[in-house]
Amino acid sequence: MRNYIGEIGLIITAIIWGSGFVASAVSLEHYTPYQILAGRFLIGVLILCALFYKKLKHIKKSTLVKGTILGIFLYLAFVLQTVGLQYTTPSKNAFLTAVNVVIVPFIGFLLYKRKIDLFELSGAVIALTGVAVLSLKLSAGVNVGDLLTLCCAVGFAFHIFYTAKFVKDEDAVLLTIVQMAVAAVISWVVVIFKGETSLSMESEGLMPLLYLGIFSTTIAYLLQTVAQKYITETKAAIILSTEAFWGMAFSVVILSEVMTPKMIIGAVLILGAIIISETKFSFLKRKKVEEVV
Repeated sequence: MRNYIGEIGLIITAIIWGSGFVASAVSLEHYTPYQILAGRFLIGVLILCALFYKKLKHIKKSTLVKGTILGIFLYLAFVLQTVGLQYTTPSKNAFLTAVNVVIVPFIGFLLYKRKIDLFELSGAVIALTGVAVLSLKLSAGVNVGDLLTLCCAVGFAFHIFYTAKFVKDEDAVLLTIVQMAVAAVISWVVVIFKGETSLSMESEGLMPLLYLGIFSTTIAYLLQTVAQKYITETKAAIILSTEAFWGMAFSVVILSEVMTPKMIIGAVLILGAIIISETKFSFLKRKKVEEVV
């Protein structure tokens, strides 16, 4: 039952992040990428502190240390993705970010000699293929934007891996608050350093920014942290990779993007990846046992 709680939580997270593509596209018409990051993380930490202020007095030193590590990974991943997007195509940016799904199991293997689950690794590769079919458009060469986005994928992979590791011994809510606070502080230092302190108060820009802050940041990252208490980091990465599918779905529904055969094939591959990593084809083994009996 606990596994299902984790899976449902991460599916909801992926759906919210998918919808965030639309909100980000609208926000970028009114704010710089650095202002969006500063705004969404500040909104996130303020809401979480308002909702869970009673928990703050129970915060431990270990939570502060681990939350700080997660917050640094979180901000670095986002800023590399954002800067990378300025030099590469959105489709390549989305695909290269999703490379984190393959990196996650190797972090456990290289740093902690953790055995790689072949079904989960196969699922990760198939999910990445699905994201490629879904979002990648052929364009020649690798540029600085591609390299920055690949570094962003490494950042997200470490964030997913260490969230799963840290949340086993820490309060998920407090861990989320600390990482959000650290990301917010770094964001605002960067905004002040870049001299981008003048923020638009127009409702057309403010509404999508609030959506990013409330849903894509506060709710999504709280759900992710809590859900990863009950699920392996590789499975988490595979489920979160469906963000690309949900982003496509919301683009079709809200922005009237045309559904193509390529989109359908990509979606089927991602779904297949989840089925493989989740079931490990146990239903086929059961069927063989029944035939023998």
